[in-house]
Amino acid sequence: MLDLLLSSEVAEARVDRRPVVALESTIIAHGLPYPQNLEVAQELEATVRDAGAVPATIAVVDGRPCIGLAAATLEKLAKDGRSFRKAGATDLGVMMATGKNAATTVSATAVLAARAGIRVFATGGIGGVHRGDSLDVSNDLTTLAKTPIAIVSAGAKAILDLPRTLEMLETLGVLTIGYRTDEFPAFYTVRSGLRLEHFAGTPTDLANILHKHWDDLGNTGGVLVANPIPAEASLDERLITRAIDDALASAVSHGITGKALTPHLLAHLAEATGGGSVRANRALAKNNAKVAAELALAYTPTVEGRLTQRTLLSPYPN
Repeated sequence: MLDLLLSSEVAEARVDRRPVVALESTIIAHGLPYPQNLEVAQELEATVRDAGAVPATIAVVDGRPCIGLAAATLEKLAKDGRSFRKAGATDLGVMMATGKNAATTVSATAVLAARAGIRVFATGGIGGVHRGDSLDVSNDLTTLAKTPIAIVSAGAKAILDLPRTLEMLETLGVLTIGYRTDEFPAFYTVRSGLRLEHFAGTPTDLANILHKHWDDLGNTGGVLVANPIPAEASLDERLITRAIDDALASAVSHGITGKALTPHLLAHLAEATGGGSVRANRALAKNNAKVAAELALAYTPTVEGRLTQRTLLSPYPN
């Protein structure tokens, strides 16, 4: 039996059958310095609430998966982030068995959210196929392929090989839907030149697709909702391309690979863009949280003003 600890807010939402949106914790513990990371975490949760849904920031605390964090725990995660391991889906069992603290990546958050019955998850960008080495593929993709959750993101992180990432999503059978775009977003920029076969224009359109995909057809894999960064927050394409090339060259020269690669690249980009990449990341993450909340509301139909539990929240695992 998976022992999930629900925050009081999430527990109440489950009883009241209100929609919940999952949020990852790696961006808090390892993505930004304190107190900026705490401000972003609080901003994302507030964005979900303002749109009418309930936020559930997910982490592992003392070996126990937490679905939604109390204010004190959220601050501890932000202040003492280095004491929280960075855990992907395959690391969860070890973190739980050894009683460790862990910040959850996209893959780990997706797994725990799905086990809690949450169907919508907002993040900045997913992992994918790294440039130059086709064998270096993020576990985010394989986890999404087998986990029934909709991830709203600004595509995959721009430091990755976006064409091969999109091809891998197709190979794995992950339904990818552009939200108000027919082009796969490039994280920091609106466009990538990669066309998408499917797109939707409203949260209701997205929700109808999810109902058909999961409820009617019985698919058990995830869905990627590709939501572009707001145009006013988009970075200059030439600037970010040069910065990424320099960051990748720096990683090669320092022999940085594996889990350490992405944090190194993001830190290099922040410096090269004068903090522009961090501001863009914050803007797109907030936009994704808003769209995810709108989707969660649309996905759960209302009956006499009360939200039903028909599909958003499954019975608590036992």
